[in-house]
Amino acid sequence: MSDLDRRWWKEAVVYQIYPRSFNDTTGDGNGDLPGITEKLDYLAELGVDVVWLSPVYDSPMHDNGYDIRDYRAINPMFGTMADFDEMLAGLHDRGIRLMMDLVVNHTSSEHRWFRRSRQSRENPYRDYYHWRPPADDGGPPTNWRSFFSGSAWTFDEATGRYYLHLFDETQPDLNWSNPEVRAAVFEMMRFWLDKGVDGFRMDVIPLLSKPPFEDLDDPAAGSLHDHYAHGPRIHEYLGEMYDRVLSDYDVMTVGEGYAIGSDQVSDYAGDDDRALQSFFQFDHVEIGRGDDDRHEPRDWSLPELKAALTRWDEAFGDEAWPSVFLGNHDLPRAVSYFGDDRPAYRRRSAKLLATLLLTLRGTPYVYQGDEIGMTNAPFESLEDFRDVETINDVQERVAAGADRETLLEQHRALGRDNARTPMQWTDGPEAGFTDGTPWLLVNPNHETVNVDDERADPDSVLHYYRRLITLRHEHDVLVYGDYELMAPDHRSVYAYRRVLGDAEVLVALNFSDTTTSVPAPEAFTGTAPTFLLGTHAEAEPTAPLQPYEGRIYAL
Repeated sequence: MSDLDRRWWKEAVVYQIYPRSFNDTTGDGNGDLPGITEKLDYLAELGVDVVWLSPVYDSPMHDNGYDIRDYRAINPMFGTMADFDEMLAGLHDRGIRLMMDLVVNHTSSEHRWFRRSRQSRENPYRDYYHWRPPADDGGPPTNWRSFFSGSAWTFDEATGRYYLHLFDETQPDLNWSNPEVRAAVFEMMRFWLDKGVDGFRMDVIPLLSKPPFEDLDDPAAGSLHDHYAHGPRIHEYLGEMYDRVLSDYDVMTVGEGYAIGSDQVSDYAGDDDRALQSFFQFDHVEIGRGDDDRHEPRDWSLPELKAALTRWDEAFGDEAWPSVFLGNHDLPRAVSYFGDDRPAYRRRSAKLLATLLLTLRGTPYVYQGDEIGMTNAPFESLEDFRDVETINDVQERVAAGADRETLLEQHRALGRDNARTPMQWTDGPEAGFTDGTPWLLVNPNHETVNVDDERADPDSVLHYYRRLITLRHEHDVLVYGDYELMAPDHRSVYAYRRVLGDAEVLVALNFSDTTTSVPAPEAFTGTAPTFLLGTHAEAEPTAPLQPYEGRIYAL
């Protein structure tokens, strides 16, 4: 195996922290950097290699930190730069690297660049953003819509022009065609890398280059990402980012790859001479959303999930490296979406999903709380939500005549705040997250789903994650082995091989609440399989799979 193209970021297990919801040490109801430092031993015990930290930059928090006011300052809500440095040193002392969020499609409207930009049409910072005159009728320059509802253009009275914001109106888009913008971004990236940061997760990266500012035939049709992504200079910009910054550092880079098609992998990512080594694709996490309305839940089938993950494994091939995830800060809880969060099956299906996540080919990303099987939260009213996307969507559609309760039910199932409820450390008040009033409601099931109880139970989801991570670290075949899907049309069992030279592993996962036979017993013909790990007690390879049971065998 000496000829493997070994890279540390391929062998890593990444843990995403949403800092506002992780651990509060000040009692103000918001997680903070000292709170992360306080829990570093927990991360080390879990066995992760990299922490992806969602934004902690100075921000007015209209979009929970993805609206950045100062790229080189820490939001006082989270602490100070000294707190950041202490956290980074603590991670490195434990052999854990840090990946920061790079959010450079847009800034906050309170960023000094934008405040200067809107002072006059002649201001030197005017061209840092996209300003356009009104259309002939005095309305927005185009019919483009924002991802967060409404027009993507907002009129500024002071200068009589519209500015572009593909997200909230407080998040104006940067003009990457301006070389001064690119130079400023690249200098900022070096600032963090020189502090010792080990890489970047790059937010909405295909949107940096804008398509021509022309009306869309039907802005409501299809994904908005499809309308706005892959502008004519996107690969020029990413190539320049690599040449001027990333080529000088041994770092990890992954992009948020909405709208990147499976035929575009090599255009965006690769091991060498690329700004991105990998990117997140979202086909598998979209299967439970409506085609016309992504906020509307739809039924999905296991063959759909298998097809999506297999299609993308083939697309990445040898061209680039996959990134594997089931949850993040923008998605509902994995066990509520892909699994079964009923009390009888929550733990079983959480373990099942962990088995899938940590045995697929690619770098796995564990979202905070998934390692204890956290679930969606019981939001009762719109006032319980904090996410600008949910609030804007409900308000806009209710004003247009939609039923409020129907919309709330959709967001209870699919809303982003499900992933943002505070981390459940104990069964005590506010789940041990804070001594104050949390910024977002704590899930009441923390009385039975929490770290303390998981630590005390050797059969818990948490201990199973630890064993899986250790197994992945010990077996190269689980990192570098080829992925071979078995029984693609089976409606209950997801089974696949991982093969690397003479090493072979079989994974069998029952995604149902009924006992189900193993779909391909011929896989064991002529072999003496060794049980490596499973969600249940060791069983013979051909024994029926129990509800939500997963097994891993060496063949």
